[in-house]
Amino acid sequence: MDFYAIPQWIADIDTVTQVLPELPELAGKTVMITGAAGLICSAVVDIIFRYNETHENPITLLAAGRWPEEMENRFGLYCGKSYFKFVTYDAAKGNNDMSIPCDYVIHGASNAVPNLIVKEPVETMCSNFTGLLELLRYSVDCGAKRVLYISSSEVYGKKEGNEPYHENEYGYIDLLNPRNSYSVGKRAAETLCASYSAEYGIETVVVRPGHIYGPTASPADTRVSSAWAFAAARGEDIVMKSDGSQMRSYCYCLDCASAILKVLLRGENINAYNISNRNSIISIKKMGQILAQVGSVSMIQEKASVQEKKGFNPMNISSLDSSKLEGLGWKGCFDAIKGLQHTALILKEGLGQ
Repeated sequence: MDFYAIPQWIADIDTVTQVLPELPELAGKTVMITGAAGLICSAVVDIIFRYNETHENPITLLAAGRWPEEMENRFGLYCGKSYFKFVTYDAAKGNNDMSIPCDYVIHGASNAVPNLIVKEPVETMCSNFTGLLELLRYSVDCGAKRVLYISSSEVYGKKEGNEPYHENEYGYIDLLNPRNSYSVGKRAAETLCASYSAEYGIETVVVRPGHIYGPTASPADTRVSSAWAFAAARGEDIVMKSDGSQMRSYCYCLDCASAILKVLLRGENINAYNISNRNSIISIKKMGQILAQVGSVSMIQEKASVQEKKGFNPMNISSLDSSKLEGLGWKGCFDAIKGLQHTALILKEGLGQ
């Protein structure tokens, strides 16, 4: 999909850039982004591309991932720009060539797709911890200023009540459930960030996104927000396999990307920040209804298989309080209706529907 030929995508990038007056501070600096072609981090890359194309002093990007073909498919002609460099990086395998120095690291490489977490719980947990460990060592060695780790709302576990989670509230996680390899791995990685800051002096910040959606998702992404957005764009009915009552902090990928850049430049060392749009905390069912309306399709209900249930997020309530992030000057630009509408429309145009 050629995102850069879709006017709505460019307009959405320009919208979120307005809440990032500090972005020029990265001019002339080098930023490594792992998982650069993924749902969240490709949106971060696109914001930086847009900045570079409209300013004289560019931000150098080290786009870290497993396959150069994936980068070329996602970023097209931008891969040939002087400010773009591909770095081979696999969080699960380690022993990556980390020879190019940088000023900042944004670590977003992670297995977050439910069916893969169920299939590969060992790789999921290990890559979250050892992948970050390698990057922290590299950052100390090359004298990087700061590492931002993209964690998850799943670190909070289950708690009583329906109030949104604050950054210092942690609930119960079943340590013997392999599905929780993701959440436990994320918890351990956050502590590793704090430990590295305390022992080696490198600055670290953590962001905890809720449920991120957007046209940057892979067609193979089985998370309902992604699968349903593609279905709506293709004119297919949306299939819900739960009662849909679970409350989630949904956030458009570009809002999430702007929050990441805000925390990278304004967040306090050894602190975590929820990423949540207060105008986008809705139930799974409501999210499906919005997408069904945009795509002019129906929403139908089916019973989930035993295997599918294994991949379900164990948290019934995972809404997040974003007050701490908003205190840095961030605000979400896309409420649930606007963000989901734009997602389906951009996908529809990109897929030629």
